[in-house]
Amino acid sequence: GGAKPWRALKFASTLFDESGLPANLCVPANLIKIPQRGGPPPVISGLPVLRQCEITIPSHLQPRKAWLQSLRGHSEDQLGVVDLHPDVFAVTPRIDILHEVTTWQKNFKRISYAKVKTRAEVRGGGRKPWKQKGSGRARQGSIRSPLWRGGGIAHGPRGPTSYYYMLPMKVRVLGLKVALTMKFAQDDLHIIDSLEMPTPDPQYLVDLIQYRCWGNSVLIVDVKEDMPENILAATQYSKTINLMPAIGLNVYSMLKHETLVLTLDAVSFLEKKLLWHDTRYSPLYPFKLPYSDFP
Repeated sequence: GGAKPWRALKFASTLFDESGLPANLCVPANLIKIPQRGGPPPVISGLPVLRQCEITIPSHLQPRKAWLQSLRGHSEDQLGVVDLHPDVFAVTPRIDILHEVTTWQKNFKRISYAKVKTRAEVRGGGRKPWKQKGSGRARQGSIRSPLWRGGGIAHGPRGPTSYYYMLPMKVRVLGLKVALTMKFAQDDLHIIDSLEMPTPDPQYLVDLIQYRCWGNSVLIVDVKEDMPENILAATQYSKTINLMPAIGLNVYSMLKHETLVLTLDAVSFLEKKLLWHDTRYSPLYPFKLPYSDFP
């Protein structure tokens, strides 16, 4: 008289999917992001590792893997595997840090030049408009009072006003790490060997980006400020493909572009600069003042 086993299995199959999650926690098929061409490399594989982390990785962490690609041809999109340091490209996501850093970036250079005149600065209004009593009108001492049209402004802006403030260095460094982590987790970060291109034709770069599904806007970062002539000519008049030296990489630019492309030299540069702050001593004087002994 008990329940039959096959009925229990049929009921369980309606509550759980193939991955073992309850049906109400599964993401609908139309909301699942389609992986880009190639997909991320496996964590452990026999593929050649063309670049290893120069800084020691903690024993409880594993390096992140990424494909090494090239701009020299459409087919050179899986040259090998590169290791990325987990303390830079796999930190805990902090949306609040991203918001704090982007707000600071938009405001710390802002200067408001709004300025209005007080009653002492506007023209006219030297004498009393009418006598104090007997006219039936409200008493007035000047036609340039804030109560009058064309009069001065009380408590208005008296620019220029600076909105400068500085975030702690640790917060700014963490913002860069979180932005790099989010780009890598969303498969919007790609590594290339160099910026060498076979032609300065802009259409070649546009076709290559479309072939590799890099999105509508791309930010390409390298260590050297004097970049190859071909890629400079190809991106000179482009509004969606931008070049930037690694020394100027910032959170706002990374979030504004859909895809971030780093060279191998840029990866090494960022890891060295960002990981130095994890073990450095306290500053002798504030970091907002100029330093000359950074690594």
